[in-house]
Amino acid sequence: MATISQQNIGLQHEKITIQLVKEDYLPSVQKSLKKISKDAAIPGFRKGMVPIGHVKKLYGQSVFTDEILKVAGAKLEEHLVQTKAEIFARPIPAETQIQYQFNMDLPEDYVFEFEIGTRPDFQIPLLSSTTSLPVYKIIITDAMLQEEIEKLQLKAGDMSETDEVTSEENVLHISLSELDENGHSVEGGTQAKHSLLLKYFSDNVKNQLLNKKVNDHIECVLNEVFGDAYKDSIIQDLGLANDLNKTMKISIEKIEKIEKAELGKDMYEKIYPGRDIDTDEKFKELLISEIQAYWDGHARNYLQNDIFERLVHETPITIPTEFLKRWMSVGGEKYTPMDVVEKEYGKFEHQLRWQLISDKIIEENKLDVKRDEMEQAARMQVMSYFGQYGMPSMDDSWMDSLIQKQLADKKFADELYNRIITDKLFFTIQNQLNLQETDISTEEFLALINKPHHHHHH
Repeated sequence: MATISQQNIGLQHEKITIQLVKEDYLPSVQKSLKKISKDAAIPGFRKGMVPIGHVKKLYGQSVFTDEILKVAGAKLEEHLVQTKAEIFARPIPAETQIQYQFNMDLPEDYVFEFEIGTRPDFQIPLLSSTTSLPVYKIIITDAMLQEEIEKLQLKAGDMSETDEVTSEENVLHISLSELDENGHSVEGGTQAKHSLLLKYFSDNVKNQLLNKKVNDHIECVLNEVFGDAYKDSIIQDLGLANDLNKTMKISIEKIEKIEKAELGKDMYEKIYPGRDIDTDEKFKELLISEIQAYWDGHARNYLQNDIFERLVHETPITIPTEFLKRWMSVGGEKYTPMDVVEKEYGKFEHQLRWQLISDKIIEENKLDVKRDEMEQAARMQVMSYFGQYGMPSMDDSWMDSLIQKQLADKKFADELYNRIITDKLFFTIQNQLNLQETDISTEEFLALINKPHHHHHH
């Protein structure tokens, strides 16, 4: 009769030992061999008439090994069910496991050792804390409003081609191509195209581009091409974050000048068609609400990121680090060397902590996503997509069938589910926190966003 014991070998880390005696596995071996002799189609024998000795000679050793491992696995599963073990991942063979050479002619007793990582019980101090967290409200200044108005005047303005760069408001259509240290084009090197106002370039490049004509070019290290205030977002648009130290040839393909639109009803209709904006006041009100909504979105993301980092770093959770590192190394389909595991472990544990915390909050607050919520969210997504391209609204039956089709796509449905449950999760968390609305300037807010998070180590 098999005996099973369990001992603690580290933090949330247990070893399960299964001792099998011959009587535990030999009946299964016999049963399997009989089944093969009954079912196998072996040349020279009628089906079901294969002598057991012949089956044993052909298949005995592999059946013997398979059945022993199967019985050990079944005993392990039974033990986990009986003890109601809450475990991470799957059990793995213990480091101390003996490597047996199974021999069907010499059946003996065997000992199998497995390691498991157990899920910890923990509390989340942040949710019961009285510490207040700031919810930032960005102050919209007259200067911000003015800058936005000028952008829209340019957007609504009339554009015409010109042959020389003469002002900060000229739009330059440029191509960028990588050069080697001798100033020659690199074959297969980095290439990009963009169009933007002269004022977005750095002062040095701006001065070089002034009075240049179509087809002229300059050379400059990519990192020094654009003004500091705009550089990050332009480089991101271009997808060239990894090319900052490359020297680029910047060729002017087209130059345009814009006549700013006059403020007034015609311009407002052009920017906001059908919105009935007929006074400067209405225009400015709408603009302020749009700017505020833009910054509120950024502030919401910052708050959620801050909550995420605080929860992950400040919730004391005992993680079975040693077990998880071994599991990452030997628990997958193929072996992963320990030095690779060490590199990836920090990121893995960070995500694992978040998973444990979010699972706990979802479970304790019984959060879920119902089918009609999925349908509603899918509908909003489709409508905003069509609205964005100015397409007319569809009839309901067409819309319904499109939504059902999208929700039948597992990837789409999973992403939508995750988005809704994450929104509910943060809504629940925020309701349990002491949040203080705090006014802040854009400069201070941007400095905050760009500052790396400082947190205690787990």
